Amino acid sequence: MTDVLIVGGGIGGLALAQGLRKNGINVSVYERDRHRDDRVDRYRLAINPAGSRSLRACLPDRHWHAFTDSVGRPGGGFGFLGTDLRTLVLVEDALMYPDDPDPAERAYPVDRQTLRGVLLDGLDDAVHYGRTFERYELTDDGRPTAHFADGTSVTCDVLVGADGINSRVRAQYLPTATQRDTGAVGVGLKLPLNDGTRAWLPARLAEGMNLVLTGAPHFLFTSVFERQKPVGDDYLLCAFVARNELFPSRPERLDGAQLKAYVAGLITDWHPALRRLIDECPPDDVSVFPFQASDRPAPWAPSRVTVLGDAVHGMPPAGGNGANTALRDAALLTRQLSLAGTGHLPLLDAIGEYETDMREYGFEAVDLAMRTLHQGMMSNPVNVGLTRGWFSLCGMVSPLRRMTFGPSWAKISAPRRWERAAAI
Repeated sequence: MTDVLIVGGGIGGLALAQGLRKNGINVSVYERDRHRDDRVDRYRLAINPAGSRSLRACLPDRHWHAFTDSVGRPGGGFGFLGTDLRTLVLVEDALMYPDDPDPAERAYPVDRQTLRGVLLDGLDDAVHYGRTFERYELTDDGRPTAHFADGTSVTCDVLVGADGINSRVRAQYLPTATQRDTGAVGVGLKLPLNDGTRAWLPARLAEGMNLVLTGAPHFLFTSVFERQKPVGDDYLLCAFVARNELFPSRPERLDGAQLKAYVAGLITDWHPALRRLIDECPPDDVSVFPFQASDRPAPWAPSRVTVLGDAVHGMPPAGGNGANTALRDAALLTRQLSLAGTGHLPLLDAIGEYETDMREYGFEAVDLAMRTLHQGMMSNPVNVGLTRGWFSLCGMVSPLRRMTFGPSWAKISAPRRWERAAAI
């Protein structure tokens, strides 16, 4: 029986663990966090149909129903706004993701921490905390042995690096695979949604997702997370994205209040409600993250070591495809390792097919994220004027809106050949 060792207990690594266990494959997850609750990253994720499809493939029925029961209230569309809060165009939900009778082909807003809880459920015996991966070596028979900072080591049949953009597994396995600074930094903020904040928050900001276009090298993204059954922890997620030079050289050294002050200094001519939005976000819920992106590597020969998610195709969060692509990786790798486990494919062929398709769709998502990031920070007056004019026209003419915005959402989440195949 195949033993799979996953380095990293994020969304992609845990989804893979659930999928492998569902298919009868021995799996263990080694996570550097010392405790399950060390991560309190309560941020909204937009799970698109590719992500939903992947979760359905990986999760047992009970976990899938726990996921659909925990998602946020859908709807609200995607609004492109000016800094005066005028709506240039509102892209309807039905245009982004047409309604589908299959719950696994729908889009869902989800709280990241809640999703991680669903993915951890039932894996208590498989997830090992406080284990920082350092390196691996191959035994005489080609099996990987993972070495950890505490001096322990574990030998497995397949080693999977799911350890993020700064992956140590990838650094050893694919030393020529590089990452680049995108030239942008993001400041994440959260505004609690309650009777007090809803009283002054403009209606458009209190629903769906929105992008505030500025004509300057920065923009604001907002998205609402409201539970289907309210428990008092709804929030409005905000991400202020700007070119690096608009912040100090080491913005991660700033505390929440200082980050808010920097953002406030860049939006002094914005609508008062937008300035108040930034001002009223609790400083403890403010964080900063430089945006990096993986460079497309040359194809490599498959081995018993592989990678998934940000470890191989890291991308800025512009467009919201990072988690969805990691989930797709987990579903495909589950499929391939299951085929190998049942004797339908040699192990290295199974991993090689995974890596070939993963490189294709993974770096399509990276490219889309980079285009979205650059469009948001566009500051050329001519381009900004043309974009605003076209968006306004799209807001008035539905066929133009469908032509302009429909393909961008549909293409990235459309089923791939193997996703259409019958379940194993």
